[in-house]
Amino acid sequence: MTRRRSGRRSRRRRQAEAQWIGLAVAAVVVISLVVGVVNWLLAHWWVLVIVLMLAVLAGVGWFYNRQQQARWEAVRAQGLRYGLAQLDALHHSRFEDAIRDLMRRDGCRDAQRVGGRGDLGADVKATDPFGRRWVIQCKHRRNGARGSAVGTPDLQVLNGTARQVHGADVAVIVTNGRVTAPAVAFARQQRLHVVDRQTLVVWASGSRPLWELLRSVPPPRRPSTLS
Repeated sequence: MTRRRSGRRSRRRRQAEAQWIGLAVAAVVVISLVVGVVNWLLAHWWVLVIVLMLAVLAGVGWFYNRQQQARWEAVRAQGLRYGLAQLDALHHSRFEDAIRDLMRRDGCRDAQRVGGRGDLGADVKATDPFGRRWVIQCKHRRNGARGSAVGTPDLQVLNGTARQVHGADVAVIVTNGRVTAPAVAFARQQRLHVVDRQTLVVWASGSRPLWELLRSVPPPRRPSTLS
């Protein structure tokens, strides 16, 4: 038994020594390569200058492209318009994209689409120029006004998560279809906002921001040049 234990210990020592030797050799190789590269660059400094110039040019090109893209997005957002026929023809996910883009047109620069599985009643989130946080649930109907109406259960989902989970100042449900009368009454009781087909066409085809089309929107959180 004593011989077996001593044999195992000696094997472990040899393995540990082999590992340390391997690490030392690898470190020597890496250091040698670094020293060799540095010496080569010192002898061929012009290569480093060319690389730096190319990096600067690439950075300038990237920055210019970003500026051009931002300008184009601003121009596109300012002139963004949708007709009801266009909105009706969209896939439900593209409808959410359209609502996000309309919020951006209105000045909500951080507007983003978050709809999908587990969205907890929020398809679009945005902060308006007055500092108010918007949480929007989108209900697209392929058949428009002839599709199924948005009912109270849809509003209950929004009411249960918009403020408590998403921190909304303004909770909105947007549809290209109809909304039942009980759902409208529930929305008024719970301080929710409904954008039905009639309100949507005014918002999507014009230049007025959504908060000018809704009643009883909370006051601004902070001063703005738009106020």
